[in-house]
Amino acid sequence: MNIFDKAVEIINPSKALERNMARMKLEMFHRFQNSGYDESGAARNKNSMRGWRASSKSPQEDIDRNLPLLRQRSRSLYMSAPLAVSAIKTNRTNIVGEGLRLKSTIDAGYLRMTPEAAAEWQRNTEREFDLWAESKFCDSTCVNNFYEIQQVACLAWLMNGDACVLLEYEKPGSTFPYGLRIHLIESDRVSTPYTSGSTVNLYAVNKETGNHIYNGVEVTDNGRVVAYHICSTYPNSQLRAVKKWERIKAFGERTGVPNVLMIFETERAEQYRGVPYLAPVIESLKQLTRYSEAEMMAAVINGFFTVFITPERGSSGFEFTGVVDDEESISDDNVNYEVGPGIVNVLNPGDKIEIADAKRPSSNFDAFVTSLAKYVGAALEIPVELLIKSFISSYSASRAALLEAWKAFRMKRKWLASDFCQPVYEIFLTEAIARGRIKAPGFFLDPAVKKAYCKAQWNGPAPGMIDPVKEADAAEKRIAIGVSTRQREAIEMTGTDFDANVAQLARENQLMQENGLIAEKE
Repeated sequence: MNIFDKAVEIINPSKALERNMARMKLEMFHRFQNSGYDESGAARNKNSMRGWRASSKSPQEDIDRNLPLLRQRSRSLYMSAPLAVSAIKTNRTNIVGEGLRLKSTIDAGYLRMTPEAAAEWQRNTEREFDLWAESKFCDSTCVNNFYEIQQVACLAWLMNGDACVLLEYEKPGSTFPYGLRIHLIESDRVSTPYTSGSTVNLYAVNKETGNHIYNGVEVTDNGRVVAYHICSTYPNSQLRAVKKWERIKAFGERTGVPNVLMIFETERAEQYRGVPYLAPVIESLKQLTRYSEAEMMAAVINGFFTVFITPERGSSGFEFTGVVDDEESISDDNVNYEVGPGIVNVLNPGDKIEIADAKRPSSNFDAFVTSLAKYVGAALEIPVELLIKSFISSYSASRAALLEAWKAFRMKRKWLASDFCQPVYEIFLTEAIARGRIKAPGFFLDPAVKKAYCKAQWNGPAPGMIDPVKEADAAEKRIAIGVSTRQREAIEMTGTDFDANVAQLARENQLMQENGLIAEKE
């Protein structure tokens, strides 16, 4: 105890007691604080951490409030940043490619069907599905077929954070026997209705139901999604003055069939809207784009050969016909001078031009861009070789990069198939069976039977092969020791169906035998 504390204790004992209690609490707080993560990520006494004022709130406050700006910046990068375009389109090409194709895999044992009957049912169902999926009439806008819609949905999901699919119905016609229609809309239209003024609100309360509406998604008090609010146009668009919102229930009341499919990657619990794929690297990509543009412009200017002529004072003037075409000329006044290949500029008497030697292109440009691309690729789960499409490493390194990338591609493909393709297929199958085009006894009587009929796989593009001979040898060995099947290898190596391959090979062998190209086996 110092002299001041002793004086306080003599004059005012109660005040001294309060000071001692406060000191003890502070010591206990520091003693409790300096433990565990207090010495690392949660440190408050380190100089390097004192200025870090991190704050996190609910998913709606952290995500939904920032979504409009994140979407706009993500779209801007997609339209202007080469690495951003590569990241999104690389995912689209490897996840969807030409489209995820249906492979019906019904549970024949549970349905008590023979293998032959099950194979025939599956072929007929796939044939009927292709009748619907390959037609543009499956699209409400009649622009894309089902496989093209997958590509657009994947791009929208990555660029905007989520993709919204409305399931609609129209009266079937003589040329198209199905009424199911897919209406893909951009996520901007799923928004909270206006409550006052002319700005879109992120949060509101439905006065009729009492439910909360977060960024267009209506949820109950326990967090269950019950409806989506769809604007008639883009909320910030000026093309249509009148904007109306329609409340669409998430699921049918009697059937439980979804009316709206919201495709997004969930990052946090009780999250109802997705985050753009580029969100963690938006700043890095923008700065890299600015740097690339600056280097490019400096290199172009440094590569120009421009002549400047300064006449003597009092001379009669100088006339010169430049080599730049009139349509490429920017200005013809006496104030602005042009820089370009072979340009001759005439300066006013006494004017001087000083040009700094830019030393462009920089020798460190490629190394810097590649290094930054590695960090961006790591955040986006894309190896730098795949991001910049440059495979200059060894076979083992390149194959390891592809295998690592395909872990993420397969996971995203599974999400897309589960959230979009499979629900659409189940709704299509329900309509096909109800219309009598596909026979499925017990489909509407038992949910377990319905699930057995609806089981399916969605096959997309294969990873590809760096060394086809090594890949084929490895596939043969996997099949030989029983850790893989011919069906799986056919899908993963070439993206084809083994049953279809066998049937096609049988027809080809028969045709070659008939034409004497190969000898018939005895």
